[in-house]
Amino acid sequence: MPPALDELTATPVRSTAAVQRSPAAPPLYIVTTRCPDTTGIVAGIAGFLAAHNATIAEAQHYDDPYTGTSFMRTVFHDNGQGMPSVEELDRKFAEAVGQRFRMEWQFNQVRRCRALLAVSRQSHCLNSILHRWSTGTLPIEAVGVVSNHQDMRSLAEWHGVPYHYLPIIDGRKQEQERRLMELFERAEAEILVLARYMQVLTQEACRYFEGRAINIHHSFLPGFKGAKAYHQAHARGVKLIGATAHYVTTDLDEGPIIEQEVSRVDHTQSPDDLTVVGSELETVVLNRAIKWHAERRVFRNGSRTVVLK
Repeated sequence: MPPALDELTATPVRSTAAVQRSPAAPPLYIVTTRCPDTTGIVAGIAGFLAAHNATIAEAQHYDDPYTGTSFMRTVFHDNGQGMPSVEELDRKFAEAVGQRFRMEWQFNQVRRCRALLAVSRQSHCLNSILHRWSTGTLPIEAVGVVSNHQDMRSLAEWHGVPYHYLPIIDGRKQEQERRLMELFERAEAEILVLARYMQVLTQEACRYFEGRAINIHHSFLPGFKGAKAYHQAHARGVKLIGATAHYVTTDLDEGPIIEQEVSRVDHTQSPDDLTVVGSELETVVLNRAIKWHAERRVFRNGSRTVVLK
C-alpha cells in the first residue's frame, strides 16, 4: 500500500551557501521596468536614482521593435549620502517616472531566490543545482526537494536540504498537487524548479505557479515524444542534440523559452551516448535559466522572453 499523502518526511536544513559579496559592501537593489518605448526612459531612470543618492552598478536596456516595448534592469546601491528606503523610492518613482512613462516596475533588494526543487528519478539536474547552490555559484536558497519517489532522498540529505515525499496515488493527483502548493507556501519559496520532475501539472497547478515555475526537457519536441526520445532521435539520424528551459504554462511544454543549447552529434554515437549528451545540456541550460530568473533578468514578452544579460 502506498503511504498516505500526509506521511511526509523532511530532513533539517544546514548552513546556506557562501556569501558572494564583501560584508563591507553596501546592499544592492534592483529596479526592473517595462513600458511602451519612447524617448527618455533610460535618462529618466538614471536621473531619478542619481537624485536620490543612488549609484548605478549595472544596467541593461532593450527596446523590442516588434512590440514597441522597452525593458530595463538597473542594479544600484546607496552612494553613502543617505538613499531613501526601497519603499520610499518606490513611492517617489511612481510620481516622478512610472506614471510619466506608463511603466510597470518593481524594486527589490538583491538576495538569494528561495527555490523549491521538484524531481522524480533522474538525478543529473538536481545534483548539478545542489552542487552549485552549496558552492555559492547559483544565487538561490534551496529550501527543499519534493519528489513523487524516494530515489533522491539520499542526495538531498547529503546536502542537508529538507526532502518531501509526495507520492502520486491513483485518483488523488489534485490532492498531491495541493500538498505541493501548500509546501511552496510554507517554505516561502519564490520559484519551483522542475528538475526532471516527470509529472504533467494540472491546469490548476500551472495557473498557480505561472511565472514562478521553470521546466527543462530535451529539444526534440514535438517531433520525438515519450520516454524513448533519444532512441527515436538515433533511429532518425539526428545531428543536433538540444535542451530547452521554459516557464510552465497551461500549454504543455510550450511556455515562454528562457534558454536553449545544442551540441552536434554523429552516426558513431549510440542512443545511450545521445542521452548522456542531452543530460549534460539539460543541467547547463536549467542552471542558466534559474540564475537569470533569480537575478531578475528575465522579462515575459507575450509568448517569448527578454533576457537582459
